[in-house]
Amino acid sequence: IGNTVLHILVLQPNKTFACHMYSLILSYDRSKEGPGSLELIPNNEGLTPFKLAGVEGNTVMFQYLMQKRKQNLWSFGPLTTVLYDITEIDSWAEDQSFLELIVSTKKREARQILDLTPVKELVSLKWNMYGRPYFCFLALFYILYMVCFTMCCVYRPLKPRTGNRTSSRDNTVYVQKMLQESYVAYEDELRLVGELITVIGAVVILVLEIPDILRVGAAKYFGQTILGGPFHIIVITYACMILVTMVMRLTSTTGEVVPMSFALVLGWCNVMYFARGFQMLGPFTIMIQKMIFGDLMRFCWLMAVVILGFASAFYIIFQTENPENLGQFYNYPMSLFTTFELFLTIIDGPANYDVDLPFMYSVVYFAFAIIATLLMLNLLIAMMGDTHWRVAHEQDELWRAQVVATTVMLERKLPRCLWPRSGICGREFGLGDRWYLRIEDRVDPNKHKMMRYTEAFKAQDRDNYDKGSEKLETNGDTLCKKELSALSLSRSTSRTSSHRGWEILRRNT
Repeated sequence: IGNTVLHILVLQPNKTFACHMYSLILSYDRSKEGPGSLELIPNNEGLTPFKLAGVEGNTVMFQYLMQKRKQNLWSFGPLTTVLYDITEIDSWAEDQSFLELIVSTKKREARQILDLTPVKELVSLKWNMYGRPYFCFLALFYILYMVCFTMCCVYRPLKPRTGNRTSSRDNTVYVQKMLQESYVAYEDELRLVGELITVIGAVVILVLEIPDILRVGAAKYFGQTILGGPFHIIVITYACMILVTMVMRLTSTTGEVVPMSFALVLGWCNVMYFARGFQMLGPFTIMIQKMIFGDLMRFCWLMAVVILGFASAFYIIFQTENPENLGQFYNYPMSLFTTFELFLTIIDGPANYDVDLPFMYSVVYFAFAIIATLLMLNLLIAMMGDTHWRVAHEQDELWRAQVVATTVMLERKLPRCLWPRSGICGREFGLGDRWYLRIEDRVDPNKHKMMRYTEAFKAQDRDNYDKGSEKLETNGDTLCKKELSALSLSRSTSRTSSHRGWEILRRNT
């Protein structure tokens, strides 16, 4: 019952009352330490009161609980060394990491905890010592891996075509080799080494991604932008395309260019994932993800309807015309592709001034230009501009959340020998088996003087404002005179307040 009450207090809107009641209930707890403590009993979702405060974004309760856990090591003048308990914060021995819970929640208030002590210092320590070097090395290794895969695709086994052409539009001159013909020369053996590296890399990607999907859940794993959800979809699809290409190569099945093309596009697009390791590029990946999966996905439904309707109209109009004079709409798939190019203004409207075009083509193309170019494209630009404005206001906050998510990901996947535990064991100071983070705080002695100066300015402004209000209330002139007197009063008030404030600064100096 006591643990349930603690969880309820974390969710209370009255933060001051909740902190006092929290302390009162803990005062009756018989087992202050150990697994029987009320603070260490999780709820049905596996969250202790401390983790629940982080997930809900309750910064007041989080700071209150951290103040209860900290230990003052020593003080010398303005310097103070404090030990903060990071047992539940650090993701080293936690199945459900506190940092991972914060970045995966949908509440923006929870991300503000990343700027509080000691979370900010812990993340900075992990990222600067191990996270950034490992992440940069991983980015370089992935780029080299993609270069290897690209070269294998560029120099894939092809042979000249021997069959007769069945159509004047057939432009194929090379065809895919059979498996027995693909690995004969020395160059083929070099390509085989690169293909083996590519397949092994795809298998490693699946082995690393699938356990996280099972642990976190597909909805949260692929749906969270900060956790890199869209990029996880891209990299898993890329690995599947590599395996499909391998099967088609081993069975000598024609058409391997389809999965190979998809794999090249997805693999190189996944390079944008590594931009989150840099503060200059990280927020832009967030913007791209939100625009693609927010604005662009909704816009594509409208675009598909418009393209389908006008492409059908164009195909019907040119169905009776000679395709040699105007071949952009010679069949239905080509009509869809040409209409898509017209929609994005990639090409101009097809025209041949040597022949007479159907009259309805001009009418339909006029309507299409008005709807597609003038209306819908400007609508998309306005939607993306609004998304950019919203993300720009929180881009630093989102980038820090990206860094935290990347740090936790690396810490879970790398061996323990490459990522030692951060902090200091409490046994060195007689504080048990808990782990602490040492933080040195410097108290500026001039800070209190500046606070007195600020209060002096504020007090003088309040006095002058009260005097001015009394004069305005007793004045019975017209509205114009009231505005003129208020304007002159504000100028004299600001002048007097500034003069007296600078006198206080001079005397104290």
